[in-house]
Amino acid sequence: MIDATLTGPVGRVVLNSPATHNALDFAALIRAAELLEEWAERPDLRAVVVTGTGRSFCSGVSLGDVAEVDWSDNPLTRLCDRLEAFPAPTIAALNGGVYGGGVEIALSCDFRVGVIGMKAFAPPARLGIHYEAAGIARAVQRLGPQMARRLFLLAESFDGDQLLAAGFIDHLVAPKALEEKVAEMTGTLETLAPLAVRGMKRTILEISRGVLDTEAAKARVAACFASADHAEGLAAQREKRPAKFTGH
Repeated sequence: MIDATLTGPVGRVVLNSPATHNALDFAALIRAAELLEEWAERPDLRAVVVTGTGRSFCSGVSLGDVAEVDWSDNPLTRLCDRLEAFPAPTIAALNGGVYGGGVEIALSCDFRVGVIGMKAFAPPARLGIHYEAAGIARAVQRLGPQMARRLFLLAESFDGDQLLAAGFIDHLVAPKALEEKVAEMTGTLETLAPLAVRGMKRTILEISRGVLDTEAAKARVAACFASADHAEGLAAQREKRPAKFTGH
């Protein structure tokens, strides 16, 4: 159900169960979280792309597992926490519909690219389920409290244009253009200084959560100024050439 590949500095996680609209069972959630934990130790990674196969990106958690498994330690929350805190930028390539827990997985990524014709909704209120507080908090942080109310309290369905207007997705493209757009974004990330990108990602995340560690942020700023990448960036600017950053 989880296909993972590393191609140079880009990791790719594919949700591969199109017959179930990529609904994730308990084992798949654990596998994906463990995979991200392993990849987080790789300083050479510049980006991770999460996408699906078939007509949907993800329809959330397999309903069979909802009733049969102990969710006191929620594996969906664990996966989304790993995605949100992943050191390198993450991109959700939304190849189709985004439903239930799939909404939270998408919102855990730094960037989201959607396709024309997609829809998104969160149905827990229709099923008598109180969605996990961590997931609601993610929606509030990314989209604001009113959009979160519409998602969870009214269980509204949103099309691609509405998702773009709400800031749920950063780009809306034709389905055939999805891979090209994502490749453009990962290509850009490959050209940027990874210490700076990773450091600023951490700072943005802490600010959005209201838990900024000021001293740690200052240390990240100082480390970038003292880095070989900073010297390379200045040299490349003087010499009017593309910089070649190494992450040191």
